[in-house]
Amino acid sequence: MAATAKHGSERAIQSPDWTFLTNHAHVLVCLAGDPELRLREVAAMVGITERAVQKIVLDLEDAGILVRRREGRRNTYEIRPDQPLRHPVEAHRSVADLIRLVLGAPRRVRR
Repeated sequence: MAATAKHGSERAIQSPDWTFLTNHAHVLVCLAGDPELRLREVAAMVGITERAVQKIVLDLEDAGILVRRREGRRNTYEIRPDQPLRHPVEAHRSVADLIRLVLGAPRRVRR
């Protein structure tokens, strides 16, 4: 039994087969942390293809959670933190709650 437990823990350390958050949440959190990230950078951070990130960004835009703005040759992303989470289990929480959970409280600029 100890060998099985050891094997299972080694496997979990190497590469998890699942995570608590979806790729949609990962992309959202990445863009909340840095709205000027290129989608290529987001893809590398999340571990998915750039095309998958593009589709997720479109999903988030269609849901009214994300607003894409063109600035020169680049896009920047604005998160709409007041939007509720989509699943009935967490619909009582907002996008801001999710971002705060993962990134922590927003930092205040000292003057």
